[in-house]
Amino acid sequence: MKRIVKAFGVLAVIALIAAFTFAPGYVEAERNAVRPHAPYTVSDAAQSLHNSLIIGDWHADSLLWKRDLLAHGTRGQVDVPRLIAGNVALQMFTAVTKSPAGQNYHSNDSDAADNITLLAVAQLWPPRTWNSLFERAMYQAEKLQNFAENSDALRVITTKSDLEQLLSDRAAGQQVVGGLLGIEGAHPLEGDITNLDHLENAGYRMIGLQHFFDNALGGSLHGADDHGLTDFGTQVVMEIAARNLILDVAHSSPQTVRDVLAITDMPIVVSHTGVHNVCPVKRNYPDNLMQDIAATGGIIGIGYWRDVLCDDSPAGIAKSIQAAISLVGENHVSLGSDFDGSVTTALDTSELAAITQALLDLNIPETQIRKVMGENMVRVLRDRLPN
Repeated sequence: MKRIVKAFGVLAVIALIAAFTFAPGYVEAERNAVRPHAPYTVSDAAQSLHNSLIIGDWHADSLLWKRDLLAHGTRGQVDVPRLIAGNVALQMFTAVTKSPAGQNYHSNDSDAADNITLLAVAQLWPPRTWNSLFERAMYQAEKLQNFAENSDALRVITTKSDLEQLLSDRAAGQQVVGGLLGIEGAHPLEGDITNLDHLENAGYRMIGLQHFFDNALGGSLHGADDHGLTDFGTQVVMEIAARNLILDVAHSSPQTVRDVLAITDMPIVVSHTGVHNVCPVKRNYPDNLMQDIAATGGIIGIGYWRDVLCDDSPAGIAKSIQAAISLVGENHVSLGSDFDGSVTTALDTSELAAITQALLDLNIPETQIRKVMGENMVRVLRDRLPN
């Protein structure tokens, strides 16, 4: 009997080791898949144009996963080698800290069980992160800093001077990517405005107000109702404005967005979305609200996944970009992939030249392509990053 018990104990230990070793990778491979496809045809002219672009992406959740971003991955959609291959200059890495069980686009309970807790434990994140949304945000910032410290191909961008040095070095032929930190929902503040100091010091420069649930700052697009900003949310928005941080409303309720627009005149970002008149789903704001956001000097970041595009092929992405230009103007459209954000896509970041080709196929002028692919993002970063 003792031998049997001992054998079962050994098997249990082996099972636990296997779970911690292989399960996170299996989950990510399922959640962040690239749909199998033949190589995209990119003309010499399109590739030449693509190679000359400044390319920036407002949204990728790559820091959430147990993966070395300095190595070319066999799963997921973003890592530094693939960013280099796609000629990406600027990548906003957005930290996810809470995700409600049963997550959906229509209605989520703020008190639902949290999916990220299990993921943090399974991926062997430090125990301090298991019960603290604030520590989860801090840990993901540490991950990006550690990657940058171990690579000449990645830098963390926190100031205007960092941005200008990166652009100068890339213009001189250096292959380097600038990584920025954003937070997907400001619940890691844990109701304490002083935690914004710590997040800012850790390198965070873009603050999303909500994610998939209503929080202490106000209503989510996917919450219980169309609630607006709370008093705490108003305080945070005013601090973001005063600190020259960037405000992202991608998951905020329409009323929260209207409340934000009423109290600030800084450029507002919708980091990853689609266009309602192309794909009429709740996840995409009504066209008139998008126009109000753009009127701040802000940015609409077009995503790459089917739920917001209805057609997630490179041609479908280009179609939504074209519609966004028609809706809000060429100065207010950017890329916002949502790569590694539990979405299936038709390409990874190494294949972005296929989008450039698709934009050319729609006869979009080169000046507009340059703006959408990165120049508009650079404009807002120059406006909002601290000196």
